[in-house]
Amino acid sequence: MQNIHVRQATLDDTAAISLLFRSRIVNWQRLDSSGHVQDVPYEALSVYERWLHGGPWMSVETGAIHLGHVLRRAGKPLVAVCDDQVIAYSELYHSIEPPPFGENLNLTHPLVHPEHENQGVEMAMLLYTVEEGQKRKCQRLTANLALHEDRTPYTQRGFKPLMTIRRYQLSARTGQGFYRVSDHLNDNPAQIENWYMPVGRLTSARQQWETLWPRTWDALPETHQQQTHRLAFIAAGQTALLFGEQQLYAPRMVTVYCWSPKPLTVQLLTAIRDWAHQSGYRTLVLAVPEHEVKLMGPDIETDPYYHEVLTLDL
Repeated sequence: MQNIHVRQATLDDTAAISLLFRSRIVNWQRLDSSGHVQDVPYEALSVYERWLHGGPWMSVETGAIHLGHVLRRAGKPLVAVCDDQVIAYSELYHSIEPPPFGENLNLTHPLVHPEHENQGVEMAMLLYTVEEGQKRKCQRLTANLALHEDRTPYTQRGFKPLMTIRRYQLSARTGQGFYRVSDHLNDNPAQIENWYMPVGRLTSARQQWETLWPRTWDALPETHQQQTHRLAFIAAGQTALLFGEQQLYAPRMVTVYCWSPKPLTVQLLTAIRDWAHQSGYRTLVLAVPEHEVKLMGPDIETDPYYHEVLTLDL
């Protein structure tokens, strides 16, 4: 194993982390005025055009904004360093949720430089996470892995599958039932403490909140072209906070994320479908635990994407 040191990332690491993420991009492209794809040098792209290749780490400017937010309140960014070079990046997020998650520390799947894959980097970051979770007296560690991601370091450390989350498409439609909905711009994460995240859990409840709810990316004027919704629902006595994001290349589709003190119910789902229809959408995209799919009825379409939540009790 290499001499790998794992530590908290700092703003001084921004350029190295950005370069790590950009090393995965084979071709830098943009659409010309005729809608045709052009291969162009990285330097020729605007900050937003770089963003479209993979999010904030595609440029130093937006990477610094993201890293600053994580350091300020959201989580704990980690880098793995070998010979004074950043070779991997991940983030830790602490959530307090109802069972089966409880008080947990989630590790986003480490992004490792291609030259250092299969050299023990993931295991080093997992060992750091175990120590951090024990220090914080968390009940368990969690990790979300997509189908193609290697589970070996996790299973070797004792992680076990907790649930499978699949992504589905569901038609928007008017529904029978009374509900109230209002804009909700308060981004304080204390609001979701001990709440479920029944819809949209791709990493952890806290990580998804910190990525979506704060208006961090108002710094990019182009993001306003993609409609977003931050809403408070009350449906059949159930409170929920919902983030909706219009799909960039399919404006009649909306991706939904939801936090609530109760699990998903038919009444809440009916309200969300009605709101989406009233807002001009025709299709909802929802990631939900496999065992909850029965609530959505027969008219769903399964998306190829799914991932597993793995856990390790501490």
